[in-house]
Amino acid sequence: MNDRYTNRELSWLDFNYRILSEARDKTNPLFERLKFLSITSSNLDEFFMVRVASLKDMVHADFNKKDIAGMTPKEQISAILDETHEFVNLQYSTYNRSLIPALKNEGFIVIDKHEALNGEQKKYVDQYFDENIYPVLTPMAVDSSRPFPLIRNKSLNIAALLEEKEELREKVENRKKERENKEKENKEKDGKKEENKKEKKPVLEFATVQVPAVLPRVVTIPSEEEGQTTVILLEEIIERHIDKLFMNYKVVCAHPYRVMRNADLTIDEDDAEDLLKEIEKQLKKRQWGEAIRLEIEDKVDKRLLGILKEELGVNDNDIFFINGPLDFTFFMKLYGMDGFQKLKAPKFVPQPNPAIHPEEDIFAQISRGDILLHHPYQTFDPVVDFVKQAARDPKVLAIKQTLYRVSGHSPIIASLAQAAENGKQVSVLVELKARFDEENNINWAKMLEKAGCHVIYGLKGLKTHSKITLVVRSEEDGIKRYVHLATGNYNDSTAKLYTDMGLFTCKQAVGEDATAVFNMLSGYSEPAGWNKLALAPLWLRDKFEHLIRREIHAAQEGKEAFIVAKMNSLCDREIIDLLYEASAAGVKVDLIIRGICCLKAGVEGLSENISVRSIVGNFLEHSRIFYFHNRGYEEIYMGSADWMPRNLDKRVEILFPVEDEKLKAEVIHILNIQLADTLKAHVMKADGSYEKLDKRGKTALSSQDYFCKEAKERAAALKNNEIQHTFIPMSERNGI
Repeated sequence: MNDRYTNRELSWLDFNYRILSEARDKTNPLFERLKFLSITSSNLDEFFMVRVASLKDMVHADFNKKDIAGMTPKEQISAILDETHEFVNLQYSTYNRSLIPALKNEGFIVIDKHEALNGEQKKYVDQYFDENIYPVLTPMAVDSSRPFPLIRNKSLNIAALLEEKEELREKVENRKKERENKEKENKEKDGKKEENKKEKKPVLEFATVQVPAVLPRVVTIPSEEEGQTTVILLEEIIERHIDKLFMNYKVVCAHPYRVMRNADLTIDEDDAEDLLKEIEKQLKKRQWGEAIRLEIEDKVDKRLLGILKEELGVNDNDIFFINGPLDFTFFMKLYGMDGFQKLKAPKFVPQPNPAIHPEEDIFAQISRGDILLHHPYQTFDPVVDFVKQAARDPKVLAIKQTLYRVSGHSPIIASLAQAAENGKQVSVLVELKARFDEENNINWAKMLEKAGCHVIYGLKGLKTHSKITLVVRSEEDGIKRYVHLATGNYNDSTAKLYTDMGLFTCKQAVGEDATAVFNMLSGYSEPAGWNKLALAPLWLRDKFEHLIRREIHAAQEGKEAFIVAKMNSLCDREIIDLLYEASAAGVKVDLIIRGICCLKAGVEGLSENISVRSIVGNFLEHSRIFYFHNRGYEEIYMGSADWMPRNLDKRVEILFPVEDEKLKAEVIHILNIQLADTLKAHVMKADGSYEKLDKRGKTALSSQDYFCKEAKERAAALKNNEIQHTFIPMSERNGI
């Protein structure tokens, strides 16, 4: 392993370990632990479909360039697979040894082997199969006339080895014998052949059946004791009755399996006459990409495994033998079941923003001063209302917005469509290349076009990841521009689950920049300069380098210098090297990084002044916040970009300043609380591993719980007209 950098993919696996540690943490409510285990499973699926698949493509292309940590693609795959096998073993150890017994103690029984059913349960399951499952199934046998079927990506299947039943075989043999007796005269020769046939072993045939995704995977069945809840998985019911699918055969064995395929789309935009049609075509291929991982029951028959291995073209190290149910994402179904609130964390309801009164005109409120939004602690409703009111307001002339990921029934999309129908100029950039949301975004794009919106798909070769809305309004003193900028997507669903920041402003300088952004996205115009915003891919890297170097120069002059940066991932080599340089100069650098971090913290002679922490809680940390001390003239920026090459060089991203002194104090307060987290923060050690803080002698603090409580208190104070708060300046924070 490189002394200066950690491999990106192995760093991501460390992040998934941190999520798994929450599933193993017995201080968390039991159903929350199930949820975390489910998340590790869905995360791992996406990781293989995209990151591992990309590395395999490199190997196939004989691409041997080393990564930031000095590893070739082949070396990375080998290390990833070794680490993932250990990870999966820990997942299932957590499930079998901890979670299943804990569920049983709470009266929740998960039957993951159909052999464990009692008499009454068998009767119920048999009837359920006949009435609800059997009509939906499509068994597929493989023989000379029926080739091995295409197994869909991520689908759950049951493979079986079949042997013709004895009585059927005898009938076939008797008929064959009669024909042979008529055709052949030599009885001795005929008898010798018959003798040889008896010595032959029966021929085994392969068959498979897909577990239907249209049916509930978790089925509630009668319990043995009153007060219990008992469930069984759909694949176990099918496996119990698999002989009914192959009536003329004896089922020698049957085992669930699952295939992960390369789902990374390869789109040549230069040759794509219509990007929308090209992506639609590529989406269909995603289900049939190269098989890169096979999950199968650990007690699988070797003969059956050999067939799957050959037909799918997977290597031994690509096969994961599973001691339990495949695909833990079904735990989200358990989590959503009613009646187990005591086993879940109390549900938090996003609170009103103290600066916004729902009954008052949103534009009048923004005109009085910038407004800061902190989700999910504060409700996302003002953002929805901003677009909704703009759609109906006769003074609004135009609405322009970027959309990266939106919800299934997006009220923002509905408002944009209504605005176009109301005769307003509506321009929407829909990013078709948002991974795994491509199909959803294609549907929205078509719907918006039908409503009369001007829909664009961004700049060729670049993803538009920025989050910005511009509303142009005609007022008494002329045209006024209202802008919403954010760190997260315009998705009202994920806004309840992801921590993000947003800003409403009508400052002229920002409005001019916002207009320039949309002109750049829809045409070919490029502004000579920017007033307040910094954009990738042309200007953002330089902006960050300037801000970091300014702290380095301050430290070299003997002045106080420090940086606090919160983001999802850090793997840009140039930024990392600059942070190492800052550390050597004496700049105090505190990083709050949820996921990938290729930087090594606290290493003597390299990064003594750098700390890295990752907060894993009930909400997904998603906001990007950047603080620079600037010799006491503190500057705060927020935006859509992480410190990754793709964000700085290959995407359209926006960085925006927070300039109002009260709002700056608010953001600093948020950073202070996260840096003081002693319960959910995992801190990087000098060897690159993470550990939770030793809580002895420290105040127990979960930053997410703190913000939930604070939001409730502010909402209550707002009702009583007594809202107030004191913020601690960053420079007075302990440890700086």
